[in-house]
Amino acid sequence: MERTLLLLKPDALKRRLVGRIIQRLEDKGLAIIGLKMTQLSEEVLARAYEAHGEKPFYRPLLEFMRSGPVVVIAVEGRNAVYAVKKMAGDTFGWKAEPGTIRGDLALDQRANLVHAPDTLEDAQSELALFFKAEEFFPWPKEELKWIYHLEGEEP
Repeated sequence: MERTLLLLKPDALKRRLVGRIIQRLEDKGLAIIGLKMTQLSEEVLARAYEAHGEKPFYRPLLEFMRSGPVVVIAVEGRNAVYAVKKMAGDTFGWKAEPGTIRGDLALDQRANLVHAPDTLEDAQSELALFFKAEEFFPWPKEELKWIYHLEGEEP
């Protein structure tokens, strides 16, 4: 099983879309194994967005991300990184496919509701930025039979 992160940005909270977005994860069969609301510090934001430090949108992005609290969700499931990234949709809301979070609910590139890591390595790094190991609460394996075909397989 893979673990990944879905970060609900300040606009998702201000637009009261948190429940609808979480519902999509649960409808898909992904396990929410960690969940918290927090106000991101400058230090955490600098680490989270360090790859964009020299880009012109860096400062406005940090200001946007500090404009209100965020909800940070740790998600577990088979191919979770790909599944959550695909569910998020294209970064530019107006380009995102219908059926995705951004495709159904966003029009902008910054106020695009969510962030999801692109790779397993990024997911592990970002999860470590927001969660301690003891803050994960994995689902009991016996419940997975209702989500995955497990015959002869380890989930």
